[in-house]
Amino acid sequence: MAPSPVSAGILARGLDYVVVDLQHGTATEYDLPALTTAIRLAGAIPLGRVRYAHPADIGRALDLGCEGVIVPNVESAEQAAAVAGACRYPPAGYRSAGGAMARAPQPLCIVMVESRQAIAELAATLALTGVDGIYVGPRDLSYSLGCALDPADPVLRPALEKIWAECAAAGKPVGIHATDGATARIYRENGCRLVTVVADSLAISRAVVSELATARA
Repeated sequence: MAPSPVSAGILARGLDYVVVDLQHGTATEYDLPALTTAIRLAGAIPLGRVRYAHPADIGRALDLGCEGVIVPNVESAEQAAAVAGACRYPPAGYRSAGGAMARAPQPLCIVMVESRQAIAELAATLALTGVDGIYVGPRDLSYSLGCALDPADPVLRPALEKIWAECAAAGKPVGIHATDGATARIYRENGCRLVTVVADSLAISRAVVSELATARA
């Protein structure tokens, strides 16, 4: 969330990947070269959650050091096909060449599922060769379904299980956003292979609150 190469590098130690959140965080494209370099030097893979499912957003993130993208607001298989094409050079797609920091010739293309409509289109989305995996946005999905943001919720849980089952059947990894280790473990035990465990902003605020409470006690 924070556009600091120092904190990104610290955060990346021991992790498989770190996502630069261009959709909801404070980083911009200007920050990507330093952030992706710091993450990579710390031994993790830099990914970017782009602002929107648009070729310009996707291409810039990949050109500036991200080795894959997590793409929000994808409502249909047709839109997912356009997203996949934006990640691939011709003839597989229509991405433009020449990025200053472009690295992976076949970057990860992870499509977010965060609505009732996206679930309805999931099988067709998974059938696309350019879509490498699915990433669930549980908060927006709960909004779409009109239920609580709780993995045990009687409305949200069946929706998650449907997504997990369809991804398993398609042989493609499914990911999800968690905000703490306990929730991340629940998702991991249910087959999720791309689990974002915590955000830097939450990690800092929780640590401060915890240590301050200990000091005052």
